[in-house]
Amino acid sequence: MKAAAKNADIHFTTRGRGPLTCLVLTSIGTKPYERQIPAALDAHLQLAFVDLRGSGQSTGAASDLDFELLADDLEAVRSALGVPRVVVLGHSILSLAALEYARRRPGSVSHVIAVGAPPRGDMRWLMAEGQAFFEADASDERKALLRGNLAALPPGSPPAAAVMAQTPMRFSDPSFDAAPLFAGAETRPEFLAHMIGKLALTWDVAAVADSLTMPILLAHGRYDYVVPHRLWAGIVAKLPRATFHLFEASGHQPFVEEPDRFVAVVTDWLGAD
Repeated sequence: MKAAAKNADIHFTTRGRGPLTCLVLTSIGTKPYERQIPAALDAHLQLAFVDLRGSGQSTGAASDLDFELLADDLEAVRSALGVPRVVVLGHSILSLAALEYARRRPGSVSHVIAVGAPPRGDMRWLMAEGQAFFEADASDERKALLRGNLAALPPGSPPAAAVMAQTPMRFSDPSFDAAPLFAGAETRPEFLAHMIGKLALTWDVAAVADSLTMPILLAHGRYDYVVPHRLWAGIVAKLPRATFHLFEASGHQPFVEEPDRFVAVVTDWLGAD
């Protein structure tokens, strides 16, 4: 399906039969997240998997994207779905997009689910914090597996291969085979470069906390060394209606490693509001 936006068509797919509609944001095509988001959520939500402008099958130039245009694009999707309000789910760096959509269009967003979200978008800072947490917290076995994976990467390996090599930093099970999760991914490097190099670079949730007045679920994995949960210490309380949940047997993708628990936490949280 397509939603007509300014100088772009925004591609999305849908599934589920729940009474609430949830936009699941993606920049690698819809198939990986269609596979990773637990099917049990379909009874509670209508899920719309959305390729952001300039990524996946959506048209438009990623270089044109700012947070205001992104909000307009997601409004076009919401309108195409024919619903007055949506829940929005963003994973990892795309949680910034979910939060910015919510604060810019508060009348259109009822809830935000931010999974593995960094409180700041500066990647150099985030990588340094992740490495420091890994060195202080990870087991010797986990550290050895990471060293071996990185040493085995051939020169000039693509970014996707490097991500797979980082499995000990991304999953509770340091030997997890993550490759099948990303089958069918449609990667467009220019989107990620723009997101990291421009949109996220100076973003800080503390600077916009007062305007994030809707319920927000911050879902983090205990063994996430890419975006450590401890980065939110002292920040959650600054958000007016934030709930923090730590998944004790997960890394960066708790909806994959603890799907039943993830569905229970999300549905209980939505029902409690």
